[in-house]
Amino acid sequence: MATATKVKPIGKVVHYYDKIGVAIVELVKPLKVGDTVLFQRGEFEFEQPIDSMEVEHASVAKAKKGDVIGMKVDQPVKEGTLVSLA
Repeated sequence: MATATKVKPIGKVVHYYDKIGVAIVELVKPLKVGDTVLFQRGEFEFEQPIDSMEVEHASVAKAKKGDVIGMKVDQPVKEGTLVSLA
């Protein structure tokens, strides 16, 4: 039986705008466009590549630790959902 590997979160969802499908993520590690991230909260999880992200409404190619980014997500996410590199 395979065991799930412990992934280190790179951030956490602090807000979700359901009308526009955007998650606001507070980063504890750097992240860049092209990375694939895993959203996890309890049994709920999904992966998606990052096509674009914004810091303070400006499009950025990469974000550093401490940045709060906005990113379009494929599925609704709740506040507190952990974000890890997939």
